[in-house]
Amino acid sequence: MPVINSTYTPPLVFRNGHFSTIYPNVLRKVNGVQQKRERVELDDGDFIDLDWSYASPTTSKVAIIIHGLEGNAQRQYMMGLAKHLNQNHWDTALVNLRNCSGEVNRLYRSYNAGVSDDLERIVNHIVSKDKYTNISLCGFSLGGNVTLKYLGEGRNLPSEITAAVAVSAPCDLYNSLLEINKPKNYIYEQRFIRHLKAKLFERQVVFPDKITKSDIKACSSLIDIDNLYTSLAHGYKDAIDYYSQCSSRQFLKNIETPTLILNAKNDSFLGNRCYPEDEAKENRNVFLEIPKYGGHVGFYFPGKTYYNEARTLEFFEKMSDFQ
Repeated sequence: MPVINSTYTPPLVFRNGHFSTIYPNVLRKVNGVQQKRERVELDDGDFIDLDWSYASPTTSKVAIIIHGLEGNAQRQYMMGLAKHLNQNHWDTALVNLRNCSGEVNRLYRSYNAGVSDDLERIVNHIVSKDKYTNISLCGFSLGGNVTLKYLGEGRNLPSEITAAVAVSAPCDLYNSLLEINKPKNYIYEQRFIRHLKAKLFERQVVFPDKITKSDIKACSSLIDIDNLYTSLAHGYKDAIDYYSQCSSRQFLKNIETPTLILNAKNDSFLGNRCYPEDEAKENRNVFLEIPKYGGHVGFYFPGKTYYNEARTLEFFEKMSDFQ
């Protein structure tokens, strides 16, 4: 599909990408979402926790929502979308990726931008409930890359999946890393490093034979962490191998599910290769919208519903009408 012309025009102050990125994480408060946790046991002996919120006992529609790097189901962007969907007759299953639900997972591995096998397990679990005839997916940032990879890897997808949305998705992981490494993103990068190292120290206590404190302390960049842990713990040779195999851009040509990618032009985490215009033009199932504004998972809109939330519901409903 051709690139979609975006209508998103926020208030003046939110046209600054950094302000748009920071504001929802610091000042936004989403109330009124009641969550019920379900633990999904995995075939490898580990678990993933889902936080459900329900629209009504009779709805047959559910959205599976996946967070970004070092996120969880309680992040405001997750809660905001869940609330908007619940208000419009969609149940939501908010995914806490491994080691992100407040409890250290059982295995040394955790999560990364390519864990489509875990998403597949979650989708199949929800299909097995035999309640939902319409299942849609939404991934934010890292979760967006996971979603796109899952859809485009050539697996046999359940017929219940009708649509997907990826918001602020780093479709080329190495390109995104290089962008995050730039001086303009120093504060964000250091925050990610602190959080990731704190998680690694937790894992070191449980798995002292796998990783040492001195190894963790020596990490001074995101690629250091990916070389030390993310790649090796998940079966890749090194960080570059991980980025190469897990970047979703290479899988977009295979996507057969109607999918919207919503990446703001002023997202300071995304480099040029994270805007897959050629792939969107060549695949009628991939819709690419590049608003001029929005930052990284920003998209503030006057009122309580953010632009990405309204667009996600609109896309889900439109695609379900075609089924």
